[in-house]
Amino acid sequence: MTANAIDRAAVERLVREVLQRRLAPSGAASSRPNPLVVNISARHCHLTPEHVEVLFGKGRTLTPVKDLYQTGYFAAEETVTVFGPRRRMIPNVRVLGPCRGDSQVELAFTDAISLGIEAPVRISGDPKDTPGCVLVGPAGVLELKHGVIRAMRHVHMSPADLAWHGVKSGDAMQLRVEAPGCTTLFENLVVRGGDDKIRLEVHLDTDEGNACNLERATHVELLKPKSGACGCHG
Repeated sequence: MTANAIDRAAVERLVREVLQRRLAPSGAASSRPNPLVVNISARHCHLTPEHVEVLFGKGRTLTPVKDLYQTGYFAAEETVTVFGPRRRMIPNVRVLGPCRGDSQVELAFTDAISLGIEAPVRISGDPKDTPGCVLVGPAGVLELKHGVIRAMRHVHMSPADLAWHGVKSGDAMQLRVEAPGCTTLFENLVVRGGDDKIRLEVHLDTDEGNACNLERATHVELLKPKSGACGCHG
């Protein structure tokens, strides 16, 4: 074997993927690399290790209580109260782990209205020029100067999912949700590519999930937008 020798297993995997796409009926679920899952991402926050200690006590770390769909991510036991202008608040907002480099609060549109915060629609992890809030925990109070957003609807994809759907990270897709008495097409669903551990998963916020009656959905489907399609966020 030389340094440039072909990885036989990798070649066989690529060949299988090509054959699946060419031979399987169009849209056949069995030919997809991974099943599509659509989940509602309810209001939550992410914290830095330093902010965890401010809110929950010196030396404290997050306590995992439930694994999320994506490997390595979890809902923590810890919750905070989020205060907006004029003392409006939302209690028991769940902290998600692991910790991040920047603290961030993700709200649905109605949450932001309730708090009196004009939260922009952003991809998670982009806190630049966003409003702040006050977080209250059992051990302290933290004033965030920025970090309050409405999370842009998005889909997580592995390299195999990206190849299957013919998209790249940052592209926009559509999500069609069929439910009793309600068929909804969401546009501007941002693709977020990752490594082989990533599971194919769409995240909608609570308002979006309720609007399409997601809990009673009978069919969900990812679509590539047609050329010239409307780019409205709605």
